[in-house]
Amino acid sequence: MSSRTSSLNDLIASQDELLHAAALALPHEFSRCTFTMGPIRQAVYLCITCASPRGICSSCSIACHTDHEQVELFPKRNFRCDCPTAAVPHACTLHKNLEDENVTNQYGQNFRALFCRCSRPYDPETEPETMIQCLACEDWFHESCLNLREQPPPRAASLDPPDTPVAHDDGRSDASSYGLPPPLISADDYDVFVCYACVGKIGTLRRYAGTEGAIMVVRDGEQGPWQRLEGGSLGASLESAGNSLVDVDDPQPSTIKRPRSRSSSQDNERKPKRPRTSASLTCLAPAVNPIAAAIFNSQSCDLKASPSSQGAGDVFLTKGWRKRWCGCDYCLPSLQAHPYLLDEEDTYEPPEDPDSGLSLEELGMRALQRLPRDRAIDGIRAFNDMRDGLLEYLRPFAQEGKIVEEADVNKFFEVFNEKKRPQN
Repeated sequence: MSSRTSSLNDLIASQDELLHAAALALPHEFSRCTFTMGPIRQAVYLCITCASPRGICSSCSIACHTDHEQVELFPKRNFRCDCPTAAVPHACTLHKNLEDENVTNQYGQNFRALFCRCSRPYDPETEPETMIQCLACEDWFHESCLNLREQPPPRAASLDPPDTPVAHDDGRSDASSYGLPPPLISADDYDVFVCYACVGKIGTLRRYAGTEGAIMVVRDGEQGPWQRLEGGSLGASLESAGNSLVDVDDPQPSTIKRPRSRSSSQDNERKPKRPRTSASLTCLAPAVNPIAAAIFNSQSCDLKASPSSQGAGDVFLTKGWRKRWCGCDYCLPSLQAHPYLLDEEDTYEPPEDPDSGLSLEELGMRALQRLPRDRAIDGIRAFNDMRDGLLEYLRPFAQEGKIVEEADVNKFFEVFNEKKRPQN
């Protein structure tokens, strides 16, 4: 409570606002560690205080590491809580048995509080940029590092301008509080994002890059402006640079039919269509975009190398992207190796807290109902004594129209508690 004066109604209204805010911020029940559930996709937190590059579940972040400095890493797939293991020095209060270290968890740079391909630490107080999570590696990337906009100047921790994009959220801003233009690809233009390092590991996704529904950001040389690529070309100079590279490095099996453009003479002399023998043998993937192929081939499949000057190779998949995959024997295996590309993942959330949003009176009644009868009766008597004493104490304030100050409330409870103490 602040030192300013306030009326009793102000105090009650303030308490109600705090309860409402708490219910919105923490609507779940944090009473169970997820360790026993095994590796699942769940919200993960990094505890800086424990000085161990491990991750803890949302329940342990609240129940076990309440006073510790933490960084929210957001959802990570196939992750098992490290809190009750020997890898974390702080004992878990929810899972009492000490477990062996998890050997299946993947600990990338996020577990060193570093993010993006620039490997910068994240500070929510000073980070001016919106960050976007990669669907595959689940790292977070700055818009400027994705060539979506110019990098804005850093902001002071105490000077957070209005309408500043929230960097740690998965929402993406269309405008900037620093007067910058909207990003080259806005939040409404795509559904998910995959960074170039992950695209390079998924053959089918590389083949789709730069085609319709798989947007890329490219430019014509080091000095050219960044542009969107979604099928077609960006002019003769850039197109000619990639025309000789008509495919990615992956070999084409002879049984796969590839769609390709025809000249007018081919149209006139085309042969009758052959009947499809099997859907699994007929490739329906779009023709490889030569510009995208040039970008990937220039990186020589070295995923740790710097991105090409023409573009990084990041891909932004538009809505309905899972329905557009080709399911032939050539395209499907690389998709099946990454199940989240074929089916939407479930992300675990703790159960809803039945006490969330209840008033102090309702919370008190629930607490009393859980007590043995004799202790509940003692609790009700103590509450009634406190209520009657407070009403009697505040009656003169109401009669005289006086403001209730913090010192007045503190004085009441000092006298009330003094009366409760046993007399020697």
